[in-house]
Amino acid sequence: MLIDGSPYGVTSGPDGALWFTLVHQGRIGRAVPGEDPVFFSLEPADGQPTVITAGPDGALWFTEFAGGRIGRIAVDGDVTAFEATSPYGIAAGPDGAMWFTRLQDDLIGRITSEGQMSSYALPDSGAMPSAITAGPDGALWFTLNQGNAIGRITTGGVVTTYPLPTPGAAPVGICAGPDDALWFVEIGAGQVGRIDTSGAITEFPLPDRGARPHAITAGPDGALWLTEWGAGKLARITVDGAVQEFELEGAEPHGLTVGPDAAIWVAMESGRLTRHPV
Repeated sequence: MLIDGSPYGVTSGPDGALWFTLVHQGRIGRAVPGEDPVFFSLEPADGQPTVITAGPDGALWFTEFAGGRIGRIAVDGDVTAFEATSPYGIAAGPDGAMWFTRLQDDLIGRITSEGQMSSYALPDSGAMPSAITAGPDGALWFTLNQGNAIGRITTGGVVTTYPLPTPGAAPVGICAGPDDALWFVEIGAGQVGRIDTSGAITEFPLPDRGARPHAITAGPDGALWLTEWGAGKLARITVDGAVQEFELEGAEPHGLTVGPDAAIWVAMESGRLTRHPV
């Protein structure tokens, strides 16, 4: 699906549509497979909308990294914004709130659907918390891109970090897997990682260690799917570590999601949403 803009994050909405960010155009897009996309402009338009996900309130929530805002967009296109410096990753928590990373502030944030916000400090400075996801243990798990670690935060704000075995791994994307563990990608090392809720870590090298994996999601097939930003490919990894790679049309794949049609949809910054059957 060709897109007039630069898709970065993508998610499935509660309305059976794909919702995505246009990082360089300051817009949010909505697309039903087989129909023309529609777009909603943000004001101001220079906020760089990045990650987007469905919230527990029937709306979509997204981060504006450069604009320093958390955004909420209802399925009818109504937008509300809340100030928060350098937000990047965002995920729905088990407590009915949205949790997000503050990339440059070494903070994890929490915001309710009414806009009440709180923040929790991380133990290390310059760690760059990036992606975040809800885990199977009732906590939130996140990547520390420059801290070279995986973090865990309870809904009460207690933080634990787990250093990665590989130096300079620079983890980015993270998701809950089908095996009661968290799966993440190491953009600096060309690897996929797995961490169980006790903190035990396993790493799986990709065929191309320079592929620069960026985002990861659990597929409907019991495997994990990830984007290889540097290689311009989509990859699939089983829970046993077997990897397949697939060519993508376009360049710079970033976010990906399981679509309403149970296929994998990839946001290509070069200007398209690409569908890959499972």
